[in-house]
Amino acid sequence: MNSIKLNIENLISIWQTVSEPFNASFHEKEFDYCLMKDSEWPNRLWFHNDINETKIALAKEKLSSISTNLTVPYWNIHNNNSFQLLEENGFNLKFEQIGMSLKPDHSFIESSSLCLKKVSTKKETELWSVLFSKSFGYFINPMLLNKYQENTDYYIAYHKNEAVGTAILHITNKVTGIHSVGIIPEQRRKGYAEKIMKLLINQSIEINSDYITLQSSNMGKGLYLKLGFEEQFTIKNYALQQRI
Repeated sequence: MNSIKLNIENLISIWQTVSEPFNASFHEKEFDYCLMKDSEWPNRLWFHNDINETKIALAKEKLSSISTNLTVPYWNIHNNNSFQLLEENGFNLKFEQIGMSLKPDHSFIESSSLCLKKVSTKKETELWSVLFSKSFGYFINPMLLNKYQENTDYYIAYHKNEAVGTAILHITNKVTGIHSVGIIPEQRRKGYAEKIMKLLINQSIEINSDYITLQSSNMGKGLYLKLGFEEQFTIKNYALQQRI
Protein backbone atom coordinates (compact mmCIF):
# COMPACT_ATOMS: atom_id res chain seq x y z
CA MET A 1 0.00 0.00 0.00
CA ASN A 2 1.08 3.60 -0.63
CA SER A 3 3.26 4.64 2.32
CA ILE A 4 2.14 8.28 1.97
CA LYS A 5 -1.46 7.18 2.44
CA LEU A 6 -0.44 5.04 5.42
CA ASN A 7 1.37 8.00 6.97
CA ILE A 8 -1.66 10.28 6.69
CA GLU A 9 -4.02 7.56 7.94
CA ASN A 10 -1.86 7.00 11.03
CA LEU A 11 -1.76 10.72 11.78
CA ILE A 12 -5.52 11.12 11.44
CA SER A 13 -6.04 7.98 13.51
CA ILE A 14 -4.12 9.30 16.50
CA TRP A 15 -6.16 12.53 16.48
CA GLN A 16 -9.38 10.54 16.43
CA THR A 17 -8.20 7.96 18.97
CA VAL A 18 -7.25 10.66 21.47
CA SER A 19 -10.49 12.59 20.98
CA GLU A 20 -13.10 9.82 20.87
CA PRO A 21 -13.08 8.93 24.61
CA PHE A 22 -14.13 12.55 25.27
CA ASN A 23 -16.79 12.61 22.52
CA ALA A 24 -14.64 15.23 20.84
CA SER A 25 -14.28 13.69 17.36
CA PHE A 26 -16.77 14.84 14.72
CA HIS A 27 -17.62 13.87 11.14
CA GLU A 28 -18.95 16.18 8.42
CA LYS A 29 -19.62 15.52 4.75
CA GLU A 30 -16.43 17.18 3.46
CA PHE A 31 -14.18 17.14 6.53
CA ASP A 32 -13.68 15.75 10.01
CA TYR A 33 -12.50 17.58 13.08
CA CYS A 34 -11.57 17.04 16.72
CA LEU A 35 -12.04 19.60 19.43
CA MET A 36 -10.56 19.33 22.93
CA LYS A 37 -11.51 22.49 24.81
CA ASP A 38 -9.01 22.09 27.66
CA SER A 39 -6.03 21.08 25.56
CA GLU A 40 -4.09 22.61 22.66
CA TRP A 41 -3.84 19.21 20.94
CA PRO A 42 -5.06 17.54 18.82
CA ASN A 43 -7.62 20.23 17.77
CA ARG A 44 -7.53 19.69 14.00
CA LEU A 45 -9.88 20.01 11.04
CA TRP A 46 -8.93 18.03 7.94
CA PHE A 47 -10.55 17.62 4.54
CA HIS A 48 -11.42 14.18 3.15
CA ASN A 49 -10.12 14.99 -0.33
CA ASP A 50 -8.60 17.87 -2.28
CA ILE A 51 -10.19 21.23 -1.55
CA ASN A 52 -12.28 23.70 -3.52
CA GLU A 53 -14.12 26.94 -2.75
CA THR A 54 -17.28 25.15 -1.61
CA LYS A 55 -15.46 22.91 0.86
CA ILE A 56 -13.48 25.84 2.24
CA ALA A 57 -16.68 27.84 2.75
CA LEU A 58 -18.19 24.97 4.75
CA ALA A 59 -15.04 24.67 6.86
CA LYS A 60 -14.97 28.42 7.52
CA GLU A 61 -18.59 28.29 8.65
CA LYS A 62 -17.78 25.51 11.11
CA LEU A 63 -14.59 27.15 12.38
CA SER A 64 -16.39 30.46 12.90
CA SER A 65 -19.04 28.73 15.01
CA ILE A 66 -16.62 27.40 17.64
CA SER A 67 -14.45 29.32 20.08
CA THR A 68 -11.38 27.07 19.98
CA ASN A 69 -8.85 27.64 17.21
CA LEU A 70 -8.34 24.51 15.11
CA THR A 71 -5.29 23.82 12.97
CA VAL A 72 -6.15 22.89 9.37
CA PRO A 73 -3.57 20.55 7.78
CA TYR A 74 -3.19 20.46 4.01
CA TRP A 75 -1.44 17.39 2.61
CA ASN A 76 0.56 18.61 -0.38
CA ILE A 77 -0.06 15.44 -2.42
CA HIS A 78 -2.47 16.61 -5.12
CA ASN A 79 0.06 17.84 -7.70
CA ASN A 80 -1.52 21.27 -7.78
CA ASN A 81 -1.48 24.46 -5.76
CA SER A 82 -4.93 24.16 -4.22
CA PHE A 83 -3.48 25.25 -0.87
CA GLN A 84 -3.55 28.75 -2.35
CA LEU A 85 -7.34 28.65 -2.02
CA LEU A 86 -6.90 28.51 1.75
CA GLU A 87 -4.60 31.52 1.69
CA GLU A 88 -7.04 33.42 -0.53
CA ASN A 89 -9.88 32.70 1.91
CA GLY A 90 -8.45 34.02 5.15
CA PHE A 91 -6.25 31.14 6.32
CA ASN A 92 -2.74 31.88 7.58
CA LEU A 93 0.12 29.39 7.38
CA LYS A 94 1.21 28.46 10.93
CA PHE A 95 3.94 25.91 10.28
CA GLU A 96 5.03 23.21 7.86
CA GLN A 97 5.98 19.58 8.38
CA ILE A 98 7.55 16.86 6.27
CA GLY A 99 5.91 13.46 6.00
CA MET A 100 8.56 10.73 6.20
CA SER A 101 8.55 6.94 6.32
CA LEU A 102 10.91 4.04 6.86
CA LYS A 103 10.60 0.42 5.81
CA PRO A 104 12.72 -1.04 8.63
CA ASP A 105 15.28 -3.68 7.74
CA HIS A 106 17.68 -3.66 10.70
CA SER A 107 17.80 -2.92 14.40
CA PHE A 108 20.08 -0.41 16.08
CA ILE A 109 22.45 -0.89 19.00
CA GLU A 110 20.65 0.63 21.97
CA SER A 111 22.10 3.09 24.45
CA SER A 112 22.71 1.72 27.92
CA SER A 113 22.28 5.16 29.50
CA LEU A 114 18.85 6.08 28.10
CA CYS A 115 15.57 4.22 28.50
CA LEU A 116 11.91 4.72 27.68
CA LYS A 117 9.24 4.19 30.32
CA LYS A 118 5.62 3.77 29.30
CA VAL A 119 3.33 6.21 31.09
CA SER A 120 0.99 4.29 33.40
CA THR A 121 0.18 6.44 36.46
CA LYS A 122 -1.51 9.80 37.04
CA LYS A 123 1.78 11.25 38.29
CA GLU A 124 3.51 10.12 35.10
CA THR A 125 0.81 11.67 32.90
CA GLU A 126 1.37 15.00 34.65
CA LEU A 127 5.15 14.72 34.23
CA TRP A 128 4.75 13.80 30.56
CA SER A 129 2.56 16.87 30.00
CA VAL A 130 5.13 19.17 31.64
CA LEU A 131 7.98 17.68 29.60
CA PHE A 132 5.96 17.99 26.40
CA SER A 133 5.13 21.65 27.07
CA LYS A 134 8.79 22.44 27.70
CA SER A 135 9.81 20.59 24.54
CA PHE A 136 7.20 21.92 22.11
CA GLY A 137 5.86 25.12 23.64
CA TYR A 138 2.18 24.18 23.86
CA PHE A 139 -0.07 22.28 26.24
CA ILE A 140 -1.46 18.75 26.12
CA ASN A 141 -3.81 18.15 29.01
CA PRO A 142 -2.66 15.14 31.06
CA MET A 143 -6.28 13.98 31.28
CA LEU A 144 -5.91 12.80 27.66
CA LEU A 145 -3.33 10.28 28.79
CA ASN A 146 -5.54 8.98 31.60
CA LYS A 147 -8.13 7.61 29.17
CA TYR A 148 -7.47 4.25 27.54
CA GLN A 149 -6.47 4.70 23.90
CA GLU A 150 -6.20 1.60 21.76
CA ASN A 151 -2.79 1.03 20.15
CA THR A 152 -1.38 4.25 21.62
CA ASP A 153 1.46 4.43 24.13
CA TYR A 154 3.04 7.49 25.72
CA TYR A 155 6.67 7.36 26.84
CA ILE A 156 8.99 9.36 29.06
CA ALA A 157 12.68 9.21 28.17
CA TYR A 158 15.07 8.94 31.10
CA HIS A 159 18.82 9.43 31.13
CA LYS A 160 20.24 7.92 34.31
CA ASN A 161 16.88 8.36 36.09
CA GLU A 162 16.46 11.98 34.94
CA ALA A 163 13.45 12.71 32.71
CA VAL A 164 14.65 14.36 29.49
CA GLY A 165 11.92 13.96 26.88
CA THR A 166 8.74 12.46 25.46
CA ALA A 167 7.45 10.23 22.68
CA ILE A 168 4.22 8.61 21.47
CA LEU A 169 3.76 5.41 19.48
CA HIS A 170 0.50 4.90 17.62
CA ILE A 171 -0.11 1.70 15.66
CA THR A 172 -2.50 1.33 12.72
CA ASN A 173 -2.57 -2.05 10.98
CA LYS A 174 1.15 -2.82 10.52
CA VAL A 175 2.24 0.81 10.60
CA THR A 176 3.92 2.35 13.63
CA GLY A 177 3.56 6.11 13.81
CA ILE A 178 6.16 7.92 15.89
CA HIS A 179 4.86 11.18 17.31
CA SER A 180 5.92 13.92 19.73
CA VAL A 181 9.57 13.01 20.11
CA GLY A 182 10.77 15.99 22.11
CA ILE A 183 13.69 16.89 24.36
CA ILE A 184 13.43 19.58 27.02
CA PRO A 185 15.64 22.62 26.22
CA GLU A 186 18.23 22.10 28.94
CA GLN A 187 18.92 18.54 27.73
CA ARG A 188 19.29 19.20 24.01
CA ARG A 189 22.40 18.66 21.88
CA LYS A 190 23.31 15.52 23.81
CA GLY A 191 22.11 12.97 21.26
CA TYR A 192 19.01 11.95 23.20
CA ALA A 193 16.58 12.36 20.29
CA GLU A 194 18.61 9.94 18.17
CA LYS A 195 18.78 7.44 21.03
CA ILE A 196 15.00 7.67 21.54
CA MET A 197 14.41 7.12 17.84
CA LYS A 198 16.62 4.03 17.76
CA LEU A 199 14.71 2.55 20.70
CA LEU A 200 11.38 3.25 18.99
CA ILE A 201 12.54 1.81 15.67
CA ASN A 202 13.74 -1.34 17.41
CA GLN A 203 10.41 -1.64 19.21
CA SER A 204 8.57 -1.25 15.90
CA ILE A 205 10.65 -4.04 14.37
CA GLU A 206 9.86 -6.30 17.33
CA ILE A 207 6.13 -6.01 16.59
CA ASN A 208 6.72 -6.65 12.86
CA SER A 209 5.75 -3.22 11.55
CA ASP A 210 5.90 -2.94 7.77
CA TYR A 211 6.39 0.83 7.91
CA ILE A 212 7.35 3.47 10.45
CA THR A 213 5.96 6.94 9.79
CA LEU A 214 6.41 10.40 11.26
CA GLN A 215 5.98 14.10 10.54
CA SER A 216 9.13 16.15 10.94
CA SER A 217 10.01 19.79 11.29
CA ASN A 218 12.61 21.06 8.86
CA MET A 219 15.04 21.27 11.77
CA GLY A 220 14.59 17.60 12.69
CA LYS A 221 14.64 16.22 9.16
CA GLY A 222 18.40 15.61 9.11
CA LEU A 223 18.24 13.17 12.02
CA TYR A 224 15.49 11.13 10.41
CA LEU A 225 17.28 11.00 7.07
CA LYS A 226 20.37 9.76 8.92
CA LEU A 227 18.28 6.94 10.41
CA GLY A 228 17.01 5.88 6.97
CA PHE A 229 13.67 7.68 6.68
CA GLU A 230 12.61 8.99 3.27
CA GLU A 231 11.17 12.45 2.74
CA GLN A 232 7.83 12.04 0.91
CA PHE A 233 5.45 14.99 1.15
CA THR A 234 4.84 18.24 2.97
CA ILE A 235 2.04 19.23 5.31
CA LYS A 236 1.05 22.88 5.40
CA ASN A 237 -0.76 23.69 8.64
CA TYR A 238 -3.15 26.64 8.56
CA ALA A 239 -5.36 28.57 10.95
CA LEU A 240 -8.35 30.72 10.05
CA GLN A 241 -7.54 34.36 10.63
CA GLN A 242 -9.53 35.56 13.61
CA ARG A 243 -11.84 38.50 13.12
CA ILE A 244 -11.52 41.36 15.60
